[in-house]
Amino acid sequence: MRFVQGFARVALGIALGYAGFTHLTSSRLEFQAQVPNWVPFSADFVVLASGVVEIVLGLALVFLVKYQVQVGWVVAAFFVAIFPGNISQYVNGIDAFGLDTDRARLVRLFFQPLLVAWALWATGAWRAVRRAR
Repeated sequence: MRFVQGFARVALGIALGYAGFTHLTSSRLEFQAQVPNWVPFSADFVVLASGVVEIVLGLALVFLVKYQVQVGWVVAAFFVAIFPGNISQYVNGIDAFGLDTDRARLVRLFFQPLLVAWALWATGAWRAVRRAR
């Protein structure tokens, strides 16, 4: 089981790092379209900053094994923090990343909680909470 969790942790780290890289390069404009209008910073700044954060979190998932529980909570919190962008994309009917229908954008909303669960399970954060009780 630890091997599977470790594999899932590293896979999530690589995926986050890749997503962060695309924030800075090839998908920058698509990510800008997801930034809600109420965010008090420019969409470009938010995309660049979140890309850097994703790269750092991805590296932390892969390399900071000693702190994996803490990293898991931070990654889960990050996924919660960026969820308003997904909601904004759905509510405003913004086409990006191949999500060009309301149905596709709605279905995507249900994947964010799965990412939170993935981060908490793969890092042992859930297990650590249960042990602390």
